Amino acid sequence: MKKLKVYQYPPCGTCRKAVKWLEGQGYTLDSRNIKETPPNVEELEEMISLSGLELKKFFNTSGDVYREMGLKDRLPAMSREEQLVLLASNGMLIKRPLVTDGKQATVGFKEDMFEKAWG
Repeated sequence: MKKLKVYQYPPCGTCRKAVKWLEGQGYTLDSRNIKETPPNVEELEEMISLSGLELKKFFNTSGDVYREMGLKDRLPAMSREEQLVLLASNGMLIKRPLVTDGKQATVGFKEDMFEKAWG
């Protein structure tokens, strides 16, 4: 059986669409509330590596917390380690959903990207 770990925020419409899409593909989901239990630094490092994306792609740039903290201007001056610790400290800073099977990872939801990765 195909199983995925999905970090998502239940009230988020994009997350709900992604979960519905994945379940429609026959996946069993180990669903985590990203606000209550965000991935730790090690898990983030692994998912960034598996995704092939830059660290900055993991920030929820359209989120309130990102704007309130002024991260658009602050991130460039922060070290990679500082950015990872910041992400791990607040799940609402992480772009969602975050999906992994331990071999690859995706961040955000676009149906064509999901089709490629999880279809």
